[in-house]
Amino acid sequence: MKLRPAVDKATLVLLAGLMWCGVGAMLISYSVQWILPLPLIAKLTFGLAGIVIAFPIYYFGFQRLANRNLNRLLPLTEKKCMFSFMTWKSYLIVPVMVSMGIFLRHSPLPKPYLSVIYSGIGLGLFLSGIWYFRFFRMLLQENSHK
Repeated sequence: MKLRPAVDKATLVLLAGLMWCGVGAMLISYSVQWILPLPLIAKLTFGLAGIVIAFPIYYFGFQRLANRNLNRLLPLTEKKCMFSFMTWKSYLIVPVMVSMGIFLRHSPLPKPYLSVIYSGIGLGLFLSGIWYFRFFRMLLQENSHK
């Protein structure tokens, strides 16, 4: 007997959104911790810089990845393994990204400057997660009309 935790496409879309938002929130939380001790003007400067770079990161990077993933998930007609909310290639990339994050956190780069990178990437990921939730809501509405 094989254990295969199969779920429908709406659940896969929800899981992807939760993952993207969760990782985004974690990165934003690091960023906030690093800029909280700073004087107000520095908080505003580093915080706004992170927000400004987040939108191109979201629009030109993560939203495109999310759309590619949604284009893979939305046509599904049968249940799939709950871990298929990401492709196997994405699972291979995750350890690389985590390693890069650990390397950056332990690098000599000053934390306020690092906070700009973390908040930009974190907010970009978070916005992409919200993009998944939009499609999750649409799928729930489709299912309620059946």
